[in-house]
Amino acid sequence: MHTTKLYISVVLLLFAVTGNAQCAMCRAALESSDAGIKPEAVNDGIVYLMVFPYLLVALVGYAIYRQRKKVRQKEKEAARN
Repeated sequence: MHTTKLYISVVLLLFAVTGNAQCAMCRAALESSDAGIKPEAVNDGIVYLMVFPYLLVALVGYAIYRQRKKVRQKEKEAARN
């Protein structure tokens, strides 16, 4: 049951819909800029920066999962003996 939820979460994260959102400061810089900065490049940069917090959360979650799995295995072994 829990693995099904995990698989669904992973699939939903992998197939996320691309958004075209910008922060207020980025939008203001693009509107007032004459340097020819492309909005797509700014959006790609924002998405790139957002990957790392999600990656860190996923790694911490995986570490907690493995730790809890080890504890459960030790409890099962202790119950057998």
